Amino acid sequence: MMRKSLRSFTLIAVAAWVVAATVVFTAVGLAQAKEKSISSHGGGHLYMQTNETRNAIIHYHRSANGAITEVERVPTGGAGSGVFRPIYQANGPNAFEGAGSVILTSDRRFLFATNGGDNSVSSFSVGKDGRLTLLDVKPTGNEVKGKSGTAKSLAYCPSKGTLYVLHSFGPDHIRLISVNGEGKLTARPERYTVNTQNKTDRVSTMAVLSPDEKFLLVDINFDERPSANPDGTTKFVLANERDPDGLVVFPVGGDGTLGAPSFHDAGGVAPFYIAFLRGRPNTFINGIAAGNGVVMSSIDADGKIGIGPLVPIDTSAGKPSELCWLAISPDDRSVFATSFGYSNISSYHVDGDKVRIAKDPACPRVPGDGTFKAINGTVSSGPSDNWLTPDGAYLYQIYGNASKLVGYATKPDGSLKEITNVKISYNSPEGLAGF
Repeated sequence: MMRKSLRSFTLIAVAAWVVAATVVFTAVGLAQAKEKSISSHGGGHLYMQTNETRNAIIHYHRSANGAITEVERVPTGGAGSGVFRPIYQANGPNAFEGAGSVILTSDRRFLFATNGGDNSVSSFSVGKDGRLTLLDVKPTGNEVKGKSGTAKSLAYCPSKGTLYVLHSFGPDHIRLISVNGEGKLTARPERYTVNTQNKTDRVSTMAVLSPDEKFLLVDINFDERPSANPDGTTKFVLANERDPDGLVVFPVGGDGTLGAPSFHDAGGVAPFYIAFLRGRPNTFINGIAAGNGVVMSSIDADGKIGIGPLVPIDTSAGKPSELCWLAISPDDRSVFATSFGYSNISSYHVDGDKVRIAKDPACPRVPGDGTFKAINGTVSSGPSDNWLTPDGAYLYQIYGNASKLVGYATKPDGSLKEITNVKISYNSPEGLAGF
């Protein structure tokens, strides 16, 4: 009897083991199949707005080797500024009008984009396959005067469901839009300026929310719009040159409203782009367009700004370099800085509280079609927004006057190797975001 019981127990145990093993092996097999499927179908997604007068978002599939392939073009329901540059009232690559015109929420549920031509904002849902569905489009509240509006930069505060829309031109530089749980937009009445009593026509470039969502930081590129000198040359009044007030800090209230701004030294002339470090959320790098370099800065709990020394790139090709757009590696060790005037990218290494040049330049210059010149007189391809993959392996760069979106593999020494490029519409595209 005991032997029979032991035999039955053994058979039951073996059967249970077989079932368990089958479940485990099946789970492992499914996981491997899923991993293989993800690997075979690619590494991620990249989004760019065409900024054409009938604006659209181009969705690219990003493969594991960094190559990108267009998946779809989804109209935003709004108008871009096209090849027209509002700041100069002329055609050419879009520069000095802003950065961060296409952004993703941290949970990747929504994508937001500005429509600079008609001063509106579009929201999209992001599917599991990266595909976009237009959810809503709403005017920012700023009237369009002339050929184009200037809504060019976005910052999103998830805890307050609030979008901050920065316009290059004021006086109402910042407008607010509420975002509900379904991605629907509601324009709000609040409006804020970065002008001062003596500077009533300032040109802003980028708005960034501090990681703790307590402050909205805004860079000012010009203290007044460019105009013509008596001899026909362009007159530039650069921010942070005469007065140390090119960085504006607004405290963020509990309902998303902004408090009174404070004005700070940005560390160099014509500040353009702000990027916070991931591992040190009180520290950010500021790209300085006419200072031709970057500044490591900090913000404390009271909104006070600390600045380090300006670290310039080689300017033997002419000043200014118009160093503007930045991308920071996920480990906070590398910074890639795009120079609009030089048609290339330089890289920095971050060592503790110091920044030093890594590779200058980090890649060969990309020639345009020869029709466009930067402020320093060099023929430029008008590079603008860039984006670095979450693993830091690939950097993508827009070259508007060359009609190219170029992908680079990043190297440990800070150099970049071109591995892919796709044709994009002439001069207009801007804004890059992805995952």
